[in-house]
Parts: sequence; structure tokens; C-alpha cells
Amino acid sequence: MDPEKEVGPVRDMPAAKVVEAAQFVKTGKSYSLSVPRFPGMPLFPGHPPFQVVNYRTPPGIIAGNVEPWGPPNEVNLGYMAEYLMACSHSGAHIDGLAHMTIGEDNHWYGGGNTEDHLTDHGPNFGDAAKLPAFFTRGVLLDPPSYRGIDALPAHEPVGADELKSIAEAQGVEIRPWDVVLIRTGYLKYWPDAQKMNEHLTAGPDLSAAEWLLESGVIATGTDTETYEVMPTPDRGSPANPQPVHTKLLIENGIYLLESIYLEDIARDKVYEFLFVMLPLKIKGATGSMVDPLAVI
Repeated sequence: MDPEKEVGPVRDMPAAKVVEAAQFVKTGKSYSLSVPRFPGMPLFPGHPPFQVVNYRTPPGIIAGNVEPWGPPNEVNLGYMAEYLMACSHSGAHIDGLAHMTIGEDNHWYGGGNTEDHLTDHGPNFGDAAKLPAFFTRGVLLDPPSYRGIDALPAHEPVGADELKSIAEAQGVEIRPWDVVLIRTGYLKYWPDAQKMNEHLTAGPDLSAAEWLLESGVIATGTDTETYEVMPTPDRGSPANPQPVHTKLLIENGIYLLESIYLEDIARDKVYEFLFVMLPLKIKGATGSMVDPLAVI
């Protein structure tokens, strides 16, 4: 297998684009594009719950007669450490190229498939260990504000024509090597799951995906757990419940970001910025939790 196929088009981003992206930093102000994670947090229904479990605590060290550093410890030095038990797709995250499969051979971008590349510890081709760092121009497109509402209704599609109009109204253009973030307003209500459900799974449709692909983006994200609108209006024949994931992630290696917090940059009308994201390189994982930054 060609190892370059484990990365996607971002592998070819010119170094000059990194330098160009740095020029967006004028004030040094940064925005976190993630919400905190916690046990019981709202998640996509198909993912396991997020858990934080104490493993070592100061009282536990004493009760267990544990001496991590060996005696003597006359100052009662202690520490705390924990297990994180969570899907890599918990909260703000990036989908690895091996996350989604299609076809009878269960293949994914670059030629990976479950018969040849799935081990007892996850995929070994296109897994999170190959996720790249991102340091490039970011663009926010804000459909709710364009429509004059707080958040899109549940299951509302956003098409290419509307995104083009939003970009024009905001005074931005989508360029090759960009990361484009599309706000639905879903996380405006975080973590009120009941209120969030009123705005569940709005997002880009297939026409939007095709436009982003033609524009040369290397990644795109939304503030929902599914990125694309669900249920899709573009199921096609044979039926495909997630044609946007198929078009971008599986067929073209365009990374998808989900549960990205966009409320602060939308409030401040920050429509272009330096986008910085450093995924965790974990072998066998199909994605990575992230805390990306928009820097201006």
C-alpha cells in the first residue's frame, strides 16, 4: 500500500500556505473550538459513553499502603491519575480516514479494507496514528445568522447555493487548503440535551460537499455529531444513509470534524483565522478528540 494514501490531500499542502496562514494572526487572540467533556455528556447515540475513573488518589495511596516513589515520604506527597474510557469521537474530534467504510469489502480511503487491514487493536492503515497536524487558513460559514435565527431547525439541509451566498455576504472566499467550519447553532444550547434535540443533525447536504471538494478544502467541520444533515435528502440508489461522508472522507480523503464549538467566533463575526489542530496519534484509533484553536 502507498503510505501517502493514509494521509489524504492535506499531505501535499505547500509550506508557503503554512506561512500564509500565520499572517492571519494580528492580535494574538485565540478561541477554543471545543466544549468540555464529562461523564454523561451528550454524544452520538452509536458511541460509548465518556467516563473518567479514578485510578490513583492520595487517600487511596494511604489506604493501599502504596509507595510509588518508595520510602521515605515524610511530607505525605501524593498524586492523582485516572483512566479515560471514551470513544475517540467524543466531543470535538476529527474522523480518521479509516473511520467510515463502504461496499461488500468494507473499504475506506486509500485502499484500506477490513479483510487486510483490521487487527484486534483496530485498523493499521489510515488509522489515527497517521493523522496530520493542521496549521492553515480557517473559514467560518454561519447559516443561522445569515437566515436571522439562533440555530437551524432539526434535520435542516444546507446546500451549496446557500453556502456560496453566505460566503459572499460575509466577505470571504473558500480557497484551496482551507478548513471550512459550518455553524448550525446546535451547540448554542450545550449541554442541554433536550434543547439540543430541537436542532438535531442539521448540516451540509451532498451539493455542499461537492462544492467544498471542488473548492479544494482539506477538511471541513460542523458543530453537530454527524457533520452532514441527517436523515439525508440525497440517499440515492443504491441507498446510502451518509453520502456526504462517502464523498468527502471515503472517496477523497477530506477530513471531517464534528462537535466543533463555533458560538464564540460566530458571536464576534470571526470569519477567517489561523486554524490550528494537533490530533492525538494513537495506533488503531479511528479518530482523535481535539481542542482546535481559531487564532486572529
